[in-house]
Amino acid sequence: MRIGVDIMGGDFAPEAAIAGVHLALAKLPADVSLSLFGNGEVLEAAFGQHPELGKRIQLVPTTQVIDMGEHPTKAIPKNPDSSIVVGFQHLRQGQIAAFAGAGNTGAMLVGGMYTVKTIPGVVRPAIASLVPKQTGGMGLIVDVGANADCRPDSLYQFGILGNLYAKHILGIAEPRVGLMNIGEEEEKGNLLAQAANKMLKGNEQFNFIGNLEGRDLFNDKADVIVCDGFTGNVMIKLAESFYELIVHRGIKDEFFDRFNYENYGGSPILGLNKPVVIGHGISNDKAIMNMIVHASELARHDLTEKISEAFN
Repeated sequence: MRIGVDIMGGDFAPEAAIAGVHLALAKLPADVSLSLFGNGEVLEAAFGQHPELGKRIQLVPTTQVIDMGEHPTKAIPKNPDSSIVVGFQHLRQGQIAAFAGAGNTGAMLVGGMYTVKTIPGVVRPAIASLVPKQTGGMGLIVDVGANADCRPDSLYQFGILGNLYAKHILGIAEPRVGLMNIGEEEEKGNLLAQAANKMLKGNEQFNFIGNLEGRDLFNDKADVIVCDGFTGNVMIKLAESFYELIVHRGIKDEFFDRFNYENYGGSPILGLNKPVVIGHGISNDKAIMNMIVHASELARHDLTEKISEAFN
């Protein structure tokens, strides 16, 4: 199995990405190899003097880079030989099993939608993020930024996507899916939440347990939290700030240590025809390593195929 990695993506690229690749190669199974996309001189300088890596890496030189601040829909056609665009081309052609990068989030999302396309039946792909639970396990929140505005049917599909991820990647036999709202009662919330609740209630594709409140983000009430991307993005960044606060204040806490983004590496885009993982823009070498490992796990568990089966 071969995983593609954008070496030029992220605030600390290419140094952090290069170091992360070396860490990942030491952690990944021997049957996993990497295709590295980026500036040819950078790639050759970093990996050309490592013949011991042998067949485990393939260097794919590119001449362009999509900057973090570029508009995604303009950046993709403007930079056809960028590490992101060429990486997605390899993904579409089946030369790699998954693609991961910590670069421009919008470009990764748009590149995926226009290159490998969405799974037939999926209205909008969604970005998912892991959430540590007080009980020691992990939960999932979908969406965390891909869709700031949603329709009720999109939230219903986020429930399907999150349920499949929790079942096949997190190993939860019967995931409990809840809808983030401002109250537990069915009639609470805005028009979107009220309509989504009616659509989710009584469905036969996953175990919907009803509305959740913000206080339920870290408890064990649900395994999958469904919400629009605007709400999810605010919630997940607020959670990330907790870790920054305790580090700044010199507090050591086992639970809040699990909020460190480095441990998870990246967020999968669920609903695309191929596995794609987006890393945090400030990713260091450890985060890049975990992003690559995460991408390999998605490919190894055939999550895209399982999602496709559910929607067909």
